[in-house]
Amino acid sequence: MGARRWQDWANLVLGAWLFVSPWALSYDGIAAWNAHGVGVGVVVFALTAAYVPKAWEEIVNTLFGVWLAASPFVLGFSAQTEVALHTVVVGILATAFAIWAMSNDQKFYKRWRSGQIV
Repeated sequence: MGARRWQDWANLVLGAWLFVSPWALSYDGIAAWNAHGVGVGVVVFALTAAYVPKAWEEIVNTLFGVWLAASPFVLGFSAQTEVALHTVVVGILATAFAIWAMSNDQKFYKRWRSGQIV
């Protein structure tokens, strides 16, 4: 396998969990649509980052994670406490894993220092 970073696989699992969580945790509406859409995105970019590691895949997953943490408030489902907390925690974890993967990548660090992060 071409995987170089375990964090990419952790984000793959998080994305898959996020996708199925509306069914597993019994929630619907905009929160479920958000989970399905972002879950698919996280899975796709985690797979891409695992097999073709470039900085932009990790940056996209970082943005997905930040979106997830903010989405209960932006989309108005923060009153659904358990769903909102779940979404925020998954977002924080996805962000942390993506940043961790970038910070452990020496090639990324060299590209960052030279101004060529993509």
